[in-house]
Amino acid sequence: MQRAMSGPARRFRPSLWATLFTVPAVLAMLGLGTWQVERLGWKEDLIRRVHARMGAAPVPLPATVADPDDLDLRPVTVTGRLLNDRALLMIARPRQGQMGYEVVTPLQRADGGPPVLVNRGWIPMDRKDARRDGSPGEVTLRGVARLPAPAGWMQPGNTPGAEVWVRLDPPAMAAALGLAAVAPVVVEALPGQSPGGPSGIEPRVDLPNNHLQYAITWYSLAATLLVIYVVFHLRRRSDP
Repeated sequence: MQRAMSGPARRFRPSLWATLFTVPAVLAMLGLGTWQVERLGWKEDLIRRVHARMGAAPVPLPATVADPDDLDLRPVTVTGRLLNDRALLMIARPRQGQMGYEVVTPLQRADGGPPVLVNRGWIPMDRKDARRDGSPGEVTLRGVARLPAPAGWMQPGNTPGAEVWVRLDPPAMAAALGLAAVAPVVVEALPGQSPGGPSGIEPRVDLPNNHLQYAITWYSLAATLLVIYVVFHLRRRSDP
């Protein structure tokens, strides 16, 4: 009597084609979720190392940069004379709704090393002539050494000889300025070193870490597909 009131019993009768599709798909989703968990650990370790590097005490920029990757994101100091008459402008993001540029100035080093490009920071578009402002004598600048980012596949290229550049490209900029060579890294000058001039650049690195969300998404999709598969194939005993 109780069994009749509870309804007909069900049995699990999976179909061949649904099984051939579902099992590999679930395994693939679980694999992708596990891969994202591994990537999460890698990204968290990378973020820790980057923050530790950027928090280290500044070191003098070597006269010869043998390993640019090892110098990337390190606080540095560099001494020399800013070649303000050769300063370049680079497209920058607006600030508080105001358009502007970043000023990139070559610095002739006092230690005899090749000149280094210094990104001195942002200036308003209507003050672009301020790119030539700066101390004419020897200065010691504090900043962060950065490797120029590679060009994005949708990013427009630079036009050598143009007044405004799209992205940092030390070899092309050196050629446009008539310099034989420049250091392979760019120094992003810290704020407060050019009163009334370019703003300087706050040290900052954007390292998006979305791997946990991706892992949860893949695991959730695997669980959802598995539940749908099981429910779809639970049939009443009276069904054919």
